[in-house]
Amino acid sequence: MPHRISDPIRRRMMARLWPASCLTPVLPNHFRRLLLPIALSAFVSVQAFSQGQDEIVKTDVVVPMRDGVLLRADILLPDQGGPFPVLIYRTPYGKQNARTEYTTFARAVKRGYAVVVQDVRGRYSSDGEFRPYEHEGLDGFDTIEWAARQPWSNGEIGTFGLSYPGAVQWLAAVQTPPHLKAMVPAMTFSNAQNFFYAGGTWDMSWIDWIWFNIAPDVRKKRGLAGPKTYSEATVSWSTEGPKMQRFLPLAGLPQLKQAAQYYYDWLRHPPQDPWWGWAELRDKYARNHAAVLNLSGWYDDNYGPEGATTNFNGLLRSRSGQTDPATHLLLGPWVHGVDSTAKAKSGEREFGPNAAINYDDVVLRWMDHYLRGIDNSVEREEPVRYFVMGKNEWRTAKAWPPAATATAFYLTPKAYKRTGSLTVSKPEVKSRFTTFVADPANPVVNTYTASGAHDYRKLAERPDVLTFETPRLERDTEVTGSIHANIFVSCDCRDMDLWVRVVDIAPDGTALNLMSPGLDVQRASNRGPARKPQWLTPKKIYQLDLINLITSNTFLEGHRIGVQISASFFPNFSRNLQNGKSEVNSADAQKSTIAVYSELTHASQIVLPVIALN
Repeated sequence: MPHRISDPIRRRMMARLWPASCLTPVLPNHFRRLLLPIALSAFVSVQAFSQGQDEIVKTDVVVPMRDGVLLRADILLPDQGGPFPVLIYRTPYGKQNARTEYTTFARAVKRGYAVVVQDVRGRYSSDGEFRPYEHEGLDGFDTIEWAARQPWSNGEIGTFGLSYPGAVQWLAAVQTPPHLKAMVPAMTFSNAQNFFYAGGTWDMSWIDWIWFNIAPDVRKKRGLAGPKTYSEATVSWSTEGPKMQRFLPLAGLPQLKQAAQYYYDWLRHPPQDPWWGWAELRDKYARNHAAVLNLSGWYDDNYGPEGATTNFNGLLRSRSGQTDPATHLLLGPWVHGVDSTAKAKSGEREFGPNAAINYDDVVLRWMDHYLRGIDNSVEREEPVRYFVMGKNEWRTAKAWPPAATATAFYLTPKAYKRTGSLTVSKPEVKSRFTTFVADPANPVVNTYTASGAHDYRKLAERPDVLTFETPRLERDTEVTGSIHANIFVSCDCRDMDLWVRVVDIAPDGTALNLMSPGLDVQRASNRGPARKPQWLTPKKIYQLDLINLITSNTFLEGHRIGVQISASFFPNFSRNLQNGKSEVNSADAQKSTIAVYSELTHASQIVLPVIALN
């Protein structure tokens, strides 16, 4: 979630100033049902206008929740016929903003769908208190079942949306609403540990997400001091943003106290806390009976590729034996956001026009098959479609990840040289390690404020970044799936973070990252399944495993595979204080010396899923 600016889940603005209506968050809850039918006509104003074809628009339609809170939605209907299959889009960014920004709604109506565009609880025209994700399970269930009962509905309900509008779909789906038949949740999460946190580090982009997308409207409604529009928030960010990002302890941050108390509630719960069970999807796939198209991008926020692949495989396991498991996976070379899927470039990396998709067509084709029964061969296609960067071509597969050969590259320091080597030969020396000093007061800084592929070669100049590279490759090498980093470390500290960035190094020295920050970090105290922090014993050697470095990239002939190791990556994620104290409650920090081992019994390595050597 850090540095993101996206369409629908949380486009947090760690300084990327995009339209607020584009950002979006996500998360789950567990609930049941019960609905209060209220006559639709008593609560709507109706207007008709032309948009390719005439459509009927009912604005601010009241949708009652089981606890009596009234949410409001705009209903878009074809001007003839009916009843219709229904598509539901729920957003915290303003239903009117969504209707202005996206073309999917008008295209769906023209195709014969009724569309419900709803403000989630506590946002814009809807009543109640907004606490991100916490009410979306039951509210989503109630909205789906309400829509199924309306006279313009035939009871076949689908949901779609990206980011927060993607998260709300999952939170509702695991409540098992009877009428939910299809969904396209894009660029969203699978669990809190990789959504609010990443590998145990706190995702700092929640700050800018709240600052730009949530707090202005809250201040306006409550008459609070501070920015009350997106424009005002943008102006004030230049001074307040850096202060908020560097503020310690995290729980003492003053700027969000009045507008977002839930942020501090989140901070009170470390990643191992069972409290986060309400945001856990991985044990609930059997509750979801809808057809699900999972969509994400290699440069989506850290939770996106992991969420899409984990949710896809979890659904397959829960549906084993079914003729049509009704779940697909689509992974492209995009950053977070609907608009990015139509582009051929992510950051500084060009992929060619073939990289783009038509998001509307993808969503509506899925709905046409599973809501309208149209034989468009969706269920006969390979369930996995992914884009291979470097080669810049699409592939299909029957499973994720596709079959690959796990190939270990060992980290090997070179005497008197800053850059070590990556080699397939296992080290034979009995004692060898490389050290660097990590200082939380002077963290490794991500100088790029936007998502996407960027040239990180300058990081190798820092004394607190270790680098390792292969020789120039003699042939194209495709790596598709999860890269595993097994790194042996020791530290004269109680805790540390380990960042392992895999980069594609071109002949001119350009070193491009293969994924967004967050998939490539592990906090030492958060290792393993324990429900409480596991502090380090100073100078003892530990193996830290990173298993979520997900990508598909061909390292071309003449390129090199590179690895950058550090103990921080700021301000994307929080800084480890390295003394056993949490940055949530403490500002005390210590400098520490970290050793990375490259020896016979402690052979640090990067294991690449190699698909083909051409």
